[in-house]
Amino acid sequence: MSKLVIVESPAKAKTIKKYLGSDYEVVASMGHVRDLNPKRLSVDIKKKFKPNYQLIEGKEKLVDDLVKLAKASDCVYLATDPDREGEAISWHLAYLLGLDLNDDNRVTFNEITKTGVSSGMHSPRKIDTDLVNAQQARRILDRLVGYKLSPFLSQKIRKGLSAGRVQTVAVKIIVDRERKIRAFKPEEYWSIDAKFIPKGSRKAFPASYFGDRSGKVRITNEAQASAILNDLQDKPAIVEKVRHGTRRKKPSPPFITSTLQQEASRKLGFQSKRTMRVAQELYEGVDIIGMGAVGLITYMRTDSLRLSEDALNAAESYIRNRWGEKYLPGEHRHFKSRAGAQDGHEAIRPTMIDLEPSSIKDSLTSDQYKLYKLIWERFIACQMAECIQKTTQADIAIGDHIFKASGYIVDFDGYSVLYVESKDTADDEKESELPPLEKDMPVRVKEMKPNQHFTQPPARFTEASLIKALEENGIGRPSTYAATISTITSRGYVKRESKTLIPTELGEVSTKLMEEKFPKIANVKFTAQMEQNLDTVEDGKYEWVQLLTDFYGDFDKTLKKAKEEMKGVKIELEEDKTDLVCDKCGKPMVVKYGRFGRFIACSGYPECTNTVKVINKTGVPCPKCGGDVIVKNSKRGRQFYGCSNYPNCDFVSWYEPTTEKCPQCGGVLFRKKGKKPKLICNTEGCSFEKDAE
Repeated sequence: MSKLVIVESPAKAKTIKKYLGSDYEVVASMGHVRDLNPKRLSVDIKKKFKPNYQLIEGKEKLVDDLVKLAKASDCVYLATDPDREGEAISWHLAYLLGLDLNDDNRVTFNEITKTGVSSGMHSPRKIDTDLVNAQQARRILDRLVGYKLSPFLSQKIRKGLSAGRVQTVAVKIIVDRERKIRAFKPEEYWSIDAKFIPKGSRKAFPASYFGDRSGKVRITNEAQASAILNDLQDKPAIVEKVRHGTRRKKPSPPFITSTLQQEASRKLGFQSKRTMRVAQELYEGVDIIGMGAVGLITYMRTDSLRLSEDALNAAESYIRNRWGEKYLPGEHRHFKSRAGAQDGHEAIRPTMIDLEPSSIKDSLTSDQYKLYKLIWERFIACQMAECIQKTTQADIAIGDHIFKASGYIVDFDGYSVLYVESKDTADDEKESELPPLEKDMPVRVKEMKPNQHFTQPPARFTEASLIKALEENGIGRPSTYAATISTITSRGYVKRESKTLIPTELGEVSTKLMEEKFPKIANVKFTAQMEQNLDTVEDGKYEWVQLLTDFYGDFDKTLKKAKEEMKGVKIELEEDKTDLVCDKCGKPMVVKYGRFGRFIACSGYPECTNTVKVINKTGVPCPKCGGDVIVKNSKRGRQFYGCSNYPNCDFVSWYEPTTEKCPQCGGVLFRKKGKKPKLICNTEGCSFEKDAE
């Protein structure tokens, strides 16, 4: 053995080994090998923020084995992921293995294919210390904020709380939206919706009241709507104007990390953590029947929309062969990355265009197939011709009143034959195809209805819309979004309700305290500026110790002032109180939080150590034994429903039970969530289902 390659994961090692052959030994470090001690600050502030790194517990034998392999090798290549974190892992490995930082021993792979691995191995370089320092600065910065602020929050609000630089701002964004929702005052308005039938036709088309000949009219109450309806009575309706046009719709750009997380949330219902886990599997390599281990997508942590010419040529050839020349745009599409994008890697795309999702479905898990299909279709579609729509807009006059109708027909489907991007909201204006209409054509009123409406508050955030907001505000980096959302939900600052994210009382109280006492930490613009500063460190234009020095002086003063001002103050949370009384000592029981989530404990602790499990009942009796159906969580955090009498009763369901009974067999109906929610019966032999309201 003469050449050693070290990567992070066994899956990645297996795929790379396939391409490098027997001359190389490829092993995995199993992620990080060295980090700050989790039990103490581990940063010497007085010695220029010197970090005290140590081996991660449990990695001792692994590192010993790596040291032996490195000593027995003629050369060692560090092939961890091609980003800041990967660069830092390589730096730590170099230190532990005694490698020279001036040696060209760092290799990166944008895609784990034969071409990608060969290209990476032929271009070794030195470890990029600027990248490492940017990662060190982020790690130490977050450690300083977390270890200095967390005890303060624990003392003032609730024991065991944690604070984070990015998580604080993420919670604040959600809290600010909730404040706007509460402050919102709905305003009444009315619409008049009609259906008209052209002369000589049976097909009705919809139109909405616009106003009168002086311009648009806003209908604010029922009396105004009734007056307009009365004025419309017994008057002929005539098509006064018809406008025809052409609308050309361009395809969405290929995925970057944030847009992949957003679209996987909207289309597949994946949480961002799940999306990134599956994307990592696709990048590192999957065993494909007849091919062995294959890396199916390019690196999934990127904010660049750049695409290689090889990939563009492959897409062009595929589109031409499958759909024909007319589905090509004439020239390759290039997309502009947003300002501040690092452009270190290509956009996320399939590594081999000819590997259609359907052709390898049997080799993939359900999640892998769904995500690969999404990435593959988005990439192919981005290199296809525009969708061309023929639009029609018509004004229908009834006396002095005007109704407007609009619609379109698809003249050429273009990219939409394969893929159409989802939207965050489903209330976009829906257009339908209009029948042939001509100026001065009389039309008959089939229906005329007034409808009351109220203006709606801004929508709560979903994972998709929160990621979009974080990206637009420059908060965090694409690789941090999944971890940030996971943290704020698991620690109780935010709760999920269906697909929406809602701040808990803890989230709101913590945000208010941070705004009052640590306005910079809770400031969106300040946090975004810190991200830009970290980018400047990566570019070699800002010394990382200086960045920490500039931040810490003001932060330390603010913390000392807050501690002094809040000496002896404890904030009580309503959500921590219960109506239960301890059956051992008679004192009130309160909600507490431990490493495994919520539990109920006696307020007389430590004198009384009585605790009770938190059980969330659904109010629905178990269809098997009549016990309580309760909410449970799997090891991966997925919610399901089971019987409280387990293990004596084994009833379990992924679907939410309802109090509604099946009209066919009398069994319990379960709510099946999705784009079109259903109520279904799970009773054996009964197949009843209906649309949920």
